[in-house]
Amino acid sequence: MSFLRTVINNSIIIHPPGFYIIGFESLPYIDIYIIFLAFLYVVSLVFNILLIYIIARDHCLHTPKFLAVVNLAVVDVIINTSIIPGMIKAFLLKDNFVPFNLCLLQMFIYYVGISMESYALAVLAYDRAIAICCPLRQNVFNTVAIMSCIIGVTWVYILGITAYSTTIMTRLSFCNSVKVLSYFCDYAPVFRLACNDYTMQWSVASASSMVNLVAPFTFIVLSYACILITVFRMKSVSSRMKALATCIEHLVLVAVFYIPIFSIFLLGLYVRAIDPDQRVLSLSLASCIPPCINPVVYSLKTKDIKIRALAMVHRGKVRP
Repeated sequence: MSFLRTVINNSIIIHPPGFYIIGFESLPYIDIYIIFLAFLYVVSLVFNILLIYIIARDHCLHTPKFLAVVNLAVVDVIINTSIIPGMIKAFLLKDNFVPFNLCLLQMFIYYVGISMESYALAVLAYDRAIAICCPLRQNVFNTVAIMSCIIGVTWVYILGITAYSTTIMTRLSFCNSVKVLSYFCDYAPVFRLACNDYTMQWSVASASSMVNLVAPFTFIVLSYACILITVFRMKSVSSRMKALATCIEHLVLVAVFYIPIFSIFLLGLYVRAIDPDQRVLSLSLASCIPPCINPVVYSLKTKDIKIRALAMVHRGKVRP
């Protein structure tokens, strides 16, 4: 294997041709697991694209809420597309070598997706909070233009910070092992292979985890605190139940995403108390399952989506 040597700040930086992904080598029946993830990927792709298509076609659904739902669906497609095809290639087709630049690209796309998933859930919490706490001023604080601006700003921020964190990986020198103990080119497992100081990369990973996971989650918690205060001030029990019912699908998505991410990502980064094989298996499930569940939850729990999906099916049966 020939290593590429470059000079940065008078120090020699050694970049390997690529890395070998070895995350599942010690786990039994891995072929069955990868086939299961491939099935999840197909389901996720079909349902998310269908959800985007239904909302895009129906002008009645061009509202702030469903703009946020489309944003979440796009993010879900990005997350699963960034890792599952690569996992199929590495572990099912037994080709686990990833070129260096492609490794950085995969790392960039995945962490853009994961970070945007967190902010997309926070944006949906904002939509619910405005709808319940300020119903008479909803057309002032939560319009399509405002929602588009919020989503656009989050995308620009995430793309910028992730581009920086990925770019500084090129300052690391890999002169020993090139075997990544993960299911893709994961940020922390890659920078820990470096033979020079990776303090900057660790600091960026820590700060990004806090800002991109904890900050949106804190906003969601505060949003629901405001929602609960408003709901308990309602005199009618039926009004309370109706208001809370509109939040159920969002709360399901929040729980499915944040519980495994917090338990695996943050504990693994700071405490390192999780077994490496268990971390790889749990994190792969935590990354792949929410994008599959999200469109199903919104399709089944959201009346507007369900009605229009059934109408499309009915038109498809009548047309022939």
